[in-house]
Amino acid sequence: MPEELRSATPDERRRRLRADCARCVGLCCVVPAFAASSDFAIDKDAGKPCPNLRTDFRCGIHEQLRDKGFPGCTVYDCFGAGQHVTQVSFGGGDWRRTPAIAGRMFEVFPIMRQLHELLWYLSEALTLDAARGLHGELGAALDETERLTRGEPDDLVALNVAEHRRGIANLLRRTSALVRAEVGRSTPDHAGADLIGKGFRGADLRGADLRGAFLIAADLRGADLRGADLLGTDLRGANLAGADLVGAIFLTQPQLEAARGDVATRPPAQLTRPRHWAGSGDACSRGGRSGPTNSMT
Repeated sequence: MPEELRSATPDERRRRLRADCARCVGLCCVVPAFAASSDFAIDKDAGKPCPNLRTDFRCGIHEQLRDKGFPGCTVYDCFGAGQHVTQVSFGGGDWRRTPAIAGRMFEVFPIMRQLHELLWYLSEALTLDAARGLHGELGAALDETERLTRGEPDDLVALNVAEHRRGIANLLRRTSALVRAEVGRSTPDHAGADLIGKGFRGADLRGADLRGAFLIAADLRGADLRGADLLGTDLRGANLAGADLVGAIFLTQPQLEAARGDVATRPPAQLTRPRHWAGSGDACSRGGRSGPTNSMT
């Protein structure tokens, strides 16, 4: 990354942590494995290029991914890890032109993606006024995580990223508690709950703890989710028509892409309304795996 992330504005942090496929070598189309299912039209082994990956490292069916049977690709986000691995960790290296680096590059990418996901959450936490008392700890965690992203490939592969995540997960839980307390009343606790297909139409879920909950195909039409913690919440197929998500914390673009919504759905200001909600295609970056995209819960 250019300059330290903490010194950047919130908008600049988000920009740096968004995928830039033009500066990547198609890592998300090569590294992950996927199986033929409702999410993917074919089987693909880990480390094997998707047949839709072109020689210029762009997706050959990008605009038709959902129509071609690859909706799983539309709900994946590397949080900018792809371009970082390509441009920083491997100095612009190309696994096609330099096959000797392919194995190491493919090992580094999922580790870098986890670190970049942590940077995304920490960056968001630093914008939350309710957690101002934790901003010192959050900033230190962001600085340390960014330092790790600059490590050599061998150091990154040796990193105990799970242990690093656990420490930050606890810090984000404390952040969440402060934000949700601002609702001023006892808030629903559904952390990790199996809520698949449940009906929450018009429900008051302000400040709810939905971290890691399974809301697959749940009915959340018109639900009030302001201030809710949605870190790792599985929203695949959830109906968010008319739902109010303004101020919901730790919600990511892939989660919105996996859900259904309409013109009345109010997403957080830092996220964009998925184009497929309006029936005009998808808004994916390049491709990858479906389902929850983090392990912070």
